[in-house]
Amino acid sequence: MQRELRLPALEIRQGPRRVLYSFAVDGKILAKFATVSRIRRGEERRLRGYQRPEVLSHIKEIRRYLESSDPMIPNAIVISFDDRVRFEAEAVQPIEPGYSRVGTLVIPIDDTLADEEKPGWIVDGQQRTAAIRDAEIEKFPITVTAFVSTDDHEQKEQFILVNSTKPLPKGLIYELLPGTEARLPSFLMRRRFPAYLSERLNYDEDSPFHELIQTPTNPSGMIKDNSILKMLENSLTEGALHRYRDPISGAGDEEKILGILKAFWSAVRYVFAEAWGLPPRRSRLMHGAGLVSMGLVMDALMDGYSDVAIPTEGEFRDDLRQLWPICRWTGGEWDFGPGEVRKWNKVENTPKDIQLLSGYLLLHAKKIVRSRVRGLAQSA
Repeated sequence: MQRELRLPALEIRQGPRRVLYSFAVDGKILAKFATVSRIRRGEERRLRGYQRPEVLSHIKEIRRYLESSDPMIPNAIVISFDDRVRFEAEAVQPIEPGYSRVGTLVIPIDDTLADEEKPGWIVDGQQRTAAIRDAEIEKFPITVTAFVSTDDHEQKEQFILVNSTKPLPKGLIYELLPGTEARLPSFLMRRRFPAYLSERLNYDEDSPFHELIQTPTNPSGMIKDNSILKMLENSLTEGALHRYRDPISGAGDEEKILGILKAFWSAVRYVFAEAWGLPPRRSRLMHGAGLVSMGLVMDALMDGYSDVAIPTEGEFRDDLRQLWPICRWTGGEWDFGPGEVRKWNKVENTPKDIQLLSGYLLLHAKKIVRSRVRGLAQSA
């Protein structure tokens, strides 16, 4: 059955092109025209949606409150509509400040539509919406702030901005970042390009990290996404990848950067094959401390190559073979020097232990670079 829901609304203009609509609606009928965009991977592993799963304990708490004697939810639900929703301004307006109009918001309702075909997407408020849906109450009017958008980029951006100050899982925000374009808070802007590189490393078929990085849409991955992001940020900030990054935009020559990353980490996978692809509890190479430390080794080895020539996987293999004898990724003891002998799995993902492990590996990596540079000079 197709029909229209007509609701009194206030149109508010923000800036030259942004338009918001504020209205009230019975929360029990929200599901008739709005749904939640669950984060998932669609065709060709492309990211779809942006919402986390429902938090049942949170919903239960809100529901219990709604079923009490005098509930009130002052926070507005945020909904993104597509262009099937229209606003009809009143012919006669009250004295207005110039940025708002009263009128009617017209929302089409079609009971035959699947969730993903409905005109509204809940950007913020899915837990409140679910609690109202489940509560044993006849109705509950809720305030809604809405905007009209024709693509999910803006929806993702608004979702991140609304939730960035809340205890939202960081992995969810990081996975969404590559699909945004707007200006975000500075700490998120710094992570947008590394998040894009992490996504490519996780889903490019030729990547040694293919589907190994754990994210909300790849929960079976064994490597923590934050460890990969930290490794990337270190190199992009002051390491080997910094030279390929635009200091103004924060982005960079993605194909050249990915070429280096794939070549190096493919060489790591080959040389340390016995430690690759194991859970972190069984391999410190796949652990945060190992990943971050080996990222610093990549930076050190790159210093021995010219800015023009990008090392091949074979060249990285030759370098890493010289590092292999001193590594204890899956057994034995790390000999960090007098008084610093650690069982292989006693190196933790802490700043102190990362500094200890990376310092040890870098000492040997720099010797490898010096030896290679001397060899090139003698053959010249």
